[in-house]
Amino acid sequence: MPALLLGSLSTLADTSELQREAFNEAFETHGLDWRWERDDYVAMLETNGGQDRVTAYAAARGEAVDAAAIHQTKSALFQQHLAAGAISARPGVVETIAAARDGGFKVGLVTTTSPENVAALTAALAGSVDVAAFDLVVDSSQVEASKPDAAAYLFALERLGENATDCVAVEDNVGGVASATSAGIACVAFPHANTAGHGFEQAAGRVDELDFAELRDLANDLDA
Repeated sequence: MPALLLGSLSTLADTSELQREAFNEAFETHGLDWRWERDDYVAMLETNGGQDRVTAYAAARGEAVDAAAIHQTKSALFQQHLAAGAISARPGVVETIAAARDGGFKVGLVTTTSPENVAALTAALAGSVDVAAFDLVVDSSQVEASKPDAAAYLFALERLGENATDCVAVEDNVGGVASATSAGIACVAFPHANTAGHGFEQAAGRVDELDFAELRDLANDLDA
């Protein structure tokens, strides 16, 4: 049975600006005079890992900070924002998940974010996206290496009992695409507003809205 693997929280809902806002609030909480403007953050999203971005930013400024503590605060604030605000699924996501399941595809969410962030987003999307019905949800508690390492996708393939060539991944960022393709999985880029300008040369395709028929056809073409 083929599988559709959605690769991050922002393939389900565009959370990028909520994340940036949470970072800036965390900086203030920790007494830092930092502020990441949108253009700064867009550039940072070409690499994965929020804590790593904090570490790199501090090093570039010649400052020593507790990046882990800052990132923990940021995550808590992000979860609060998700709980307090209205957020909706990205175009085509609800329909694509339903069509995939109806078409006999397994459906998985393959992230390297925290289980708490996954839970916060799924709660915010309750009523439109039922992640509890997914065949698999991967988060940072299950794999040691974050994307762009292939570990999360290799773990997903093992748990699902699937071959890479039978799966299609959907990712919103360059590192996610690299993770999927390193695992041998064809990946469709589904960038959001803050990653739309990035290069997705490794992707098998690029879309602005999910459509199951297109993803199914890609899987069939690869299997042919």
